[in-house]
Amino acid sequence: MFLGEFQHSIDDKGRIIIPVKFREALGTDFIVTRGLDNCLFVYPREEWAQLEQKIKTLPSMAANARAFSRLLFSGASECEWDKQGRVNVPTHLRAYAKLDKECTVIGVSSRVEIWDKATWEAYSQQSEDSFNEIAEKLVDFDFNF
Repeated sequence: MFLGEFQHSIDDKGRIIIPVKFREALGTDFIVTRGLDNCLFVYPREEWAQLEQKIKTLPSMAANARAFSRLLFSGASECEWDKQGRVNVPTHLRAYAKLDKECTVIGVSSRVEIWDKATWEAYSQQSEDSFNEIAEKLVDFDFNF
C-alpha cells in the first residue's frame, strides 16, 4: 500500500527520486502513465495487470471507453530504476503533467502519483476545502468510514 506525500525535484534529464518505501513496493520494473487531473500514475506490474483486465471489460463500442483506453495505454511506459534510485520520466509524460522542477509524489493506496508541485497544491487545497462535501457524495457508492 502506498501512503504519504513527499516533495522532490526533477532534474534537467527528467529523472526524479521516488521515496525508498515506494521503490520497494513498486519493484524493479513498473508502469508510468497519464493519470487523471494532469498527474502521472505509477503502478507496480501486478496492479497494472489487474487494471488492464478491468479495462478489457469496458464496452469497446462506447466512445468514452475507447478514448480512455487509448489514452491510458498509449501514454504508458515501462520504467525501471537507475543506480541512484531515480526514474527517468519520458518526455511526453513530463509534458502531460507539466513537470518542470518541483514535484510532489503521493501514495494513493495501490498506486503512486507524480504531480507538478503547484498543480498538486492547488488541487489539494480545493479538495480540502470541499472534503466534507466529497465525503457526503461517497454515500451514493455505499461507502462509509
